[in-house]
Amino acid sequence: MADVSKLKSLKQRRSTLGEPPTLEEASPNLEAPEVAPAAPEAAPDPVVDAYADKPKRKLDGRIDGRSVRRTNRTVQFATRVTPDWDARIRALAMREGVLLVEILERALDCYEEQSGS
Repeated sequence: MADVSKLKSLKQRRSTLGEPPTLEEASPNLEAPEVAPAAPEAAPDPVVDAYADKPKRKLDGRIDGRSVRRTNRTVQFATRVTPDWDARIRALAMREGVLLVEILERALDCYEEQSGS
């Protein structure tokens, strides 16, 4: 069986917290309304994609990939890059209005043309 003799009793654990605050010292959130007030209507700043019918939402300078149309790209390609490189390629994709993968595809095409492959 387990040795429970070293565990503190419930009374001992409660005493480590001290006395609870009085009602006057307690937070006034008990008197606050249960429903939070509605936030002001601030529409997201849409970033228009040249290839999609629906506008994408801008999130922290990044494009929300869930709202773009399907592209029939099924193989995942992941790699580690520097924060500077990430910012540069995302800025380029936003400026051109294309997906990140399309920038990489164009870069590979240019590389193959230059190297003669």
